[in-house]
Amino acid sequence: PAVFSFRGNYPNPFNASTTILYELKENSAITLSIFNVDGSEVEVIVSDYQFAGKHSIVWNSQNIPSGIYFIRLSTKDFIQTRKAILLK
Repeated sequence: PAVFSFRGNYPNPFNASTTILYELKENSAITLSIFNVDGSEVEVIVSDYQFAGKHSIVWNSQNIPSGIYFIRLSTKDFIQTRKAILLK
């Protein structure tokens, strides 16, 4: 990919699990975190060094209540947030 891209998640709204898609333009340390509407971090899904290219991660939210959440992808040069709706 020529640029960093955070495509969000599908399905959205979701029940139990959702797939998060993103692309890295270069090898990078990334953090993929989930926040609730209060801004509290609920879970860190990925905190690792990853290679450039397309990536997908499944977020299993079995122990988390229904609501609106924010998924944040951050690297040293890029931060982007997408909204996810969990319906149980």
